[in-house]
Amino acid sequence: MTDSDQPDAAPQPRFRVSIVPVTPLQQNCSIIWSTETKQAAIVDPGGDAELIIGAVEELGVDVSAIWLTHGHIDHVGAAGPLKKKFGVPIIGPNAKDQFLLDSIETDCGKYGIVGGTNVTPDRYLNEGDKVELAGIEFDVYECPGHTPGHIVLVQPDDAFAFVGDVLFCGSVGRTDFPYGSTDDLIESIVQKLWPLGKQIQFLPGHGPVSTFGQERLNNAFVADSVLGIDED
Repeated sequence: MTDSDQPDAAPQPRFRVSIVPVTPLQQNCSIIWSTETKQAAIVDPGGDAELIIGAVEELGVDVSAIWLTHGHIDHVGAAGPLKKKFGVPIIGPNAKDQFLLDSIETDCGKYGIVGGTNVTPDRYLNEGDKVELAGIEFDVYECPGHTPGHIVLVQPDDAFAFVGDVLFCGSVGRTDFPYGSTDDLIESIVQKLWPLGKQIQFLPGHGPVSTFGQERLNNAFVADSVLGIDED
């Protein structure tokens, strides 16, 4: 069989994601990297910096940035140490979460997280911004409710999103903090995420991956049937 007779090989994905569960809260720290260049970003490094560093070394990727979806300690506890280790910028969340980033050192002891330092991002993120990894752009959406400055990162062409603690498989983020808002959270999900399409696969801050379509069917808090939304 000649080359021209061989069936086309499946295209290689533009990026891959490895989940590194960290802290006693088993937060989904993620390492995303370009399959072409091996350039990588660490998303929501909540703690256990040495564990994350070990995963980076095992993957053989080159970290170029740290991306934060929001300011809670279990998502940012290792951001400072990793910035120092890799010499890379911290990008995100929105500036409204800086008060949480200023309390990392205070909060570490409450949640069994060691070595965290307060951080100020090199770049805050706002609605309509983009973050880029080896030419792959993620769109930024402001999705408050869980925290005031929570953002979500979406790659529309690859139908993939990092949603932090906005949405989970079967649930949604907590809003019982003094700065939380259930109304804002539901509005963020329905007005910002659902219009992106049911095909979007999302990686939440805790638990398994899911799709927007699956959550619109079965999520006990934001399913279409729960909210009285007519199917598209």
